[in-house]
Amino acid sequence: MDFTEIILTVDIRYADAASDIAVMAARGGIYVEDYSHLEQEAHDIAHIDLIDEDLLQKDRSVVRIHIYVSPQDSPAETSAYLRERLSASHIPFDMDEKLCRNEDWENNWKAYFHPMPMGEKLYIHPVWVKDYDPGERTVLHIEPGVSFGTGTHETTRLCLSAIERHLAPGGTFLDVGCGSGILSVAALLLGAAHAEAVDIDPLAVKMARLNGELNHFTAPQYTVLEGNLTDKIHGTFDIVAANIVADAILILSRDIRQFLKPGGLYITSGIIDLREPEILEAFDRLGFRVLERYEEGGWLCFVTQAE
Repeated sequence: MDFTEIILTVDIRYADAASDIAVMAARGGIYVEDYSHLEQEAHDIAHIDLIDEDLLQKDRSVVRIHIYVSPQDSPAETSAYLRERLSASHIPFDMDEKLCRNEDWENNWKAYFHPMPMGEKLYIHPVWVKDYDPGERTVLHIEPGVSFGTGTHETTRLCLSAIERHLAPGGTFLDVGCGSGILSVAALLLGAAHAEAVDIDPLAVKMARLNGELNHFTAPQYTVLEGNLTDKIHGTFDIVAANIVADAILILSRDIRQFLKPGGLYITSGIIDLREPEILEAFDRLGFRVLERYEEGGWLCFVTQAE
């Protein structure tokens, strides 16, 4: 299977603290590149005194932490988690990402994404799986693509569960930063009369439209727009959901009230627990009352209402 490789470079003084944070995020594996005690370790471990010149030229003042993330573990969320944790711990860092690709990348990851129940009513079905048994659950057919939401990550599960609890039949729904469109398609399957989705990424827009079609939802019942958060949206909705990172939610929350019907709900997820005080302060300042708070694996989801 192929992975996204995230490479953190930190000063040697922060090696242990940064490694501890990386271990919390690294479901697929971790490798710490540390040359600070090269000669001693070569002698103690390999029992040699002759060391390759290239190794001797390595920078001893930093460590590089390599974290390997599988597609179903959501590389984007892992990157956000690392950035938030390292920043909160006041650890200076550089971050690079690259794809560990082979010729079968487009299909290999699919073997690790299986049908699964979600919440109380839904059943997530990847379209390439032929044999599945949803029982009495409503099936959500999905082609997530390698970069977008499959429903397996904590942030998506929390958001889907909140939507299931609060969406009234015949309601209207807006998904900001829609990715694969899984939230908006789920809303329609759960009884929404109309759903809109928006994303700045044209590939996400394409995937969201495809997933709507896979579940027999097209315009005008299901509309997917390309744009920067709310610049393409008009009208008001019973529920607005945003499963994105904390910084984007802070920006979005300044303007989201105009898209909510009276008594409408604003559901946010993708928030790492370290950012909770900042998010709550913004909700309070902008006039949003927190009705419910959910947490899983260090990620938070809030159900709020404009006062």
